[in-house]
Amino acid sequence: MNIPDDWFEIKKEEDHIIAIQERLEKVDPRFYTHNTNIFLLLGESKALLIDTGSGVVPLKPVVKEFIDTRDLLVINTHGHWDHIGNNHEFERVYIHKNEAGFIKNPVNISNLRDSPEEIAKNYEPMDYILSPSAKVVKVEEGDEFDLGNLAVEVLHTPGHSPGSISILTHRGELFPGDLMHYGSVFLPKKKLLNTVLTSLDHILQLFDDGKVKSLYPAHGSFPHGRELVEKLIKGINNIDNLWEQKEKDQFLRSWVIDDGTFKYVISRF
Repeated sequence: MNIPDDWFEIKKEEDHIIAIQERLEKVDPRFYTHNTNIFLLLGESKALLIDTGSGVVPLKPVVKEFIDTRDLLVINTHGHWDHIGNNHEFERVYIHKNEAGFIKNPVNISNLRDSPEEIAKNYEPMDYILSPSAKVVKVEEGDEFDLGNLAVEVLHTPGHSPGSISILTHRGELFPGDLMHYGSVFLPKKKLLNTVLTSLDHILQLFDDGKVKSLYPAHGSFPHGRELVEKLIKGINNIDNLWEQKEKDQFLRSWVIDDGTFKYVISRF
């Protein structure tokens, strides 16, 4: 297996937040996505790993460098391949109940066979199949985890996928997965865009209530404030006006519209 020494870039954002970035564009540039952000939250007694990356390179050895004697919990923000790739390295993984059935089974990523990037060949020994965790545990809106002087809550924020969740700490840091980030935003088919907008409006309300103070998306740069949410809401509401500019992406089976701030990848199915 080809394991570059610099595959993961580690950033310590706060004493309790470790960002582990991997270069998704080097797995396959056809997803229009530069990097994936995997976050490790450190409490006094437990650590919470938010997503497990693409699985092209082992993640667990990196995580073990930071957790010390803490018990490790692992949660997926949703079930897409670039967030569940290393689930098999961990004996138990939490995910929203709407997507638990999906990640209990092996996930086929054979669409990466013709990636132009050499490192994608790391999937060949596993025949382009991502293995699941030994145990998948369902979570839902309002579930909480006490990490020891750091409490986190699960928010159901569907739109990007039916079971997408965001993780909110009691200190106001929100980890929204793929619900929002700058760059390429993957959206459901056009008639379901209101689901995304409803979730984004919910996050804005949490800003207004003082419960959310900063955003740590699963792709792109971080942290951000409420301006990211406001810009994305405005952009999605403007998609109808840009619809004639759409381009078909056969690989992603989507329509693509670029407004200069976001590249909207809108499912055709």
